[in-house]
Amino acid sequence: MEGGAYGAGKAGSGLDPVSFLKQPQTILRIVSWVFSIVVFASIVNEGYINKDNNQLYCVFNKNDNACNYGIAIGILAFFICILYLTLDYYFPQMSSVKDRKHAVLGDLGLSGLWTFLWFVSFCFLENQWQQTPKENLPLNQGADAARAAIAFSFFSILSWAGLTFKAWQRYHLGADSSLFSHDHLDAGNPPYTTGIENTETFQSPPFAENLGTSSKGYQVPSY
Repeated sequence: MEGGAYGAGKAGSGLDPVSFLKQPQTILRIVSWVFSIVVFASIVNEGYINKDNNQLYCVFNKNDNACNYGIAIGILAFFICILYLTLDYYFPQMSSVKDRKHAVLGDLGLSGLWTFLWFVSFCFLENQWQQTPKENLPLNQGADAARAAIAFSFFSILSWAGLTFKAWQRYHLGADSSLFSHDHLDAGNPPYTTGIENTETFQSPPFAENLGTSSKGYQVPSY
């Protein structure tokens, strides 16, 4: 945004919920939030089944680590999306460039990390699903839940990669901003001076030259 810092206008501008919801970053954040719900809800509700006994086991090759990983990544992504949706909404109200920079860097780091974690989730769940013996394959809802967790793990890679790219764009915009000064973050602070005056600008007192010339031309009267 022109005249702003890190993709937002000058602090104090009004909050427009409609414009906020239309932003590509907000849309990607909401989509990622929905995808995370689908992944962990599918595993929690239908990801554990039992056969011939009362003991539950994970549908992904009876590997509880696969189910636990998908649930953990999904729940953490759910809360991260809520946190940054709130932060994005109040981001234009931040008057400190340093705070804006930290927020954008945090978004960039977390989005990049979760892009990688969703990639691991997709590969892990898909691998375990392919290795599940046919006699252990769940029927109907259990199989649908497993496929949904795998599919939306893949979709989450794309959405979080988009968030990473948007965060990088915001950081790049902040580096080129001319409205805010990175050297003087607090408005109204006068520039620092050392209090040492330049001695080269010293001027001699008035009439000094006249006194010097008159003293040289004075002669002692003879009696």
